[in-house]
Amino acid sequence: MALLDSVTGKIIRDYSIEELTEAANLMRGYDLVALCAAGSGHAGGTLSIMDIAAALYLKVANHDPENPEWPLRDRIIWSAGHKAPSLYLGLAFAGFCKIDDVALLRRLGSPFQGHPHWLKLPGVEVSSGSLGQGLSIAVGVALACKLDGRKCRTFCIMGDGEQQEGQIWEAAMEAAHYKLDNLVGIVDCNGLQIDGRVAEVMNIDPIEEKYKSFGWDTLRIDGHNMDQIVEALSTSNAGKGKPLVVLATTVKGKGISFMQNVAGWHGKAPNYEEMIQGLRELELLEKIPYASLLERAEKYQRQAIHALNEKLPNFTRDYWWNSQIVMNVEMEPTRKGFGRALAEHGDDERVICLGLDISSSITLSDFYAGKPERKKRWISMGIAEQSATAAAAGLAKEGKLPVFGTYATFAAARNLDQIRTSVCYGNFNVLIAGAHGGVSVGPDGATHQALEDLFAMCGLPNMSVVVPCDAVETKKATSYLLLQHFGPKYLRFAREATPIVSKQETPFLFGKANVIRLRHTGDKFADAFDTYLASAYENESEELTIIACGPMVPEAMRAAYILQQEFGWETRVINMHTLKPIDENAVIHAAKETGMIITAEEHQIGALAWRVSGIITAARELYGIPVITGAIGVRDRFGESGAPWELIKEFEVSAEHIAAKAVELRAVRQRALRQLDVKPAVH
Repeated sequence: MALLDSVTGKIIRDYSIEELTEAANLMRGYDLVALCAAGSGHAGGTLSIMDIAAALYLKVANHDPENPEWPLRDRIIWSAGHKAPSLYLGLAFAGFCKIDDVALLRRLGSPFQGHPHWLKLPGVEVSSGSLGQGLSIAVGVALACKLDGRKCRTFCIMGDGEQQEGQIWEAAMEAAHYKLDNLVGIVDCNGLQIDGRVAEVMNIDPIEEKYKSFGWDTLRIDGHNMDQIVEALSTSNAGKGKPLVVLATTVKGKGISFMQNVAGWHGKAPNYEEMIQGLRELELLEKIPYASLLERAEKYQRQAIHALNEKLPNFTRDYWWNSQIVMNVEMEPTRKGFGRALAEHGDDERVICLGLDISSSITLSDFYAGKPERKKRWISMGIAEQSATAAAAGLAKEGKLPVFGTYATFAAARNLDQIRTSVCYGNFNVLIAGAHGGVSVGPDGATHQALEDLFAMCGLPNMSVVVPCDAVETKKATSYLLLQHFGPKYLRFAREATPIVSKQETPFLFGKANVIRLRHTGDKFADAFDTYLASAYENESEELTIIACGPMVPEAMRAAYILQQEFGWETRVINMHTLKPIDENAVIHAAKETGMIITAEEHQIGALAWRVSGIITAARELYGIPVITGAIGVRDRFGESGAPWELIKEFEVSAEHIAAKAVELRAVRQRALRQLDVKPAVH
């Protein structure tokens, strides 16, 4: 059984093995087009799992595309959420959505997010993306179905590298303990993860024996042999009291010669020429309307951009980055500064770098690149953030200088208790890199966008938190934290290229803010500003102060430019690169001298705003002095897929939004001051 009319119980369509094989090949072709249209995504794993996706959605799992919430349906949980295009194509070919719509993959506002979101697309069972969690969800789903007496099955699709997450084995233990014979785990054993071969990054074998020892039945199959796939997934353990895991040996990038068995294609999308070559190899060049699909994606994109620009605050001209012949900037990812610092200081024998599977992406691997003598101090921990955090504490206890990093949302959230107890409570000298902070991972979507990490890190005793503004400052911050600062430390930086607004001679002192002042209009944006240590800055009677951190510092500077050009207002910009300990004096002087404070953060409002507001509220120096405040940041929402610069506009954290907030607050302040002037004196 498979595609059913849930009312009549009749089969909608029964695919033969040959038809399933053909469908899987066609799904691979649509996958290439969707990834090419998106310009990002995960080609390798989506191609390796496609035969299994076709078998599940078109042949094995009982479900009804006209009734996605049918209580007796089989559930398909994608723990490996980065393989979302395979999920979407499975749903599309089954009739849950239009096949052509999958070309809108990873676009802003599209239900086809970079990682699946169950509230956006019918047929998606759970939102996923943070590896290692899906099997636990599947345990809960299977338990609920058992308790309700529903004779349905729960399938959970996982990656082999994902087996490195400790939570997988907690769930495996639970599934066997509760005799969940309605649960089927599926492991895509393609042998590769981002950092290389699974066996070399962190060996998971003997995986079959491990599952057996946990009380599971196991089946090992060729994950591209449709007969074996259908037979294995149709195997019922009902009444046996044991969960079943299907270990499917697959080829990463299956079907495309230049992608097969290449780790670099894990998180990469084909360009147009590569897409054409792939379609030709799949013999689908004449069967898939790729030109119209790409045009559909572009038309959608044009509409999305228009909608974004429509809601962007308007001024007399376009002030967006590099849109004018003056005030232009160079851009570079802030992560580059992190890698450069590790490369420069890595000869210190105390420095130990712990890899967590995205090492090249966050530039952590620059530590040993071209320096093989350092490889002994490169410890690959695989996809295991919690254990790596505690291991780093152990290294620090023995006098080492451990550094580990991953996406900020995993570096500061999945392992929060380990940071709190193993690192901070013992006050151990561990440097944590929260890479790809904010919305800079863009199309990957909400599960990978760190918009809450600074709440946690700033709230931990003994933890120091630094959020540098550009690649130059990131290098300085990394060097200082690595070799001079003792104790737990969290360094947050972005993935996307952002404006370079500081120089080698620009001051950087941990815990001491900088004041940035616009001085003139010129060819180069960065040269138009002067930067001072806040402690050495003398009041110039500015109209307002913008306090920012990270990539919002360039936005704050651009807002100052907008306000000067449009209204002639002078703005004090404070680069609060150290969030903890925060420079209280810089805040107090700015509040006292300008009377208007706007905070700007690429984060949920509060990590910076609440700390600044708290300082203003508690400062005796400000008693009786009217100070008006406003906050720019993400307003209590999750992220979504879209290009990073699109999301800056979508989340309303651009310079234009900062400038508009300044206009709004100044009007309020002026009204309040006028009212104060006309009030009679109180005796």
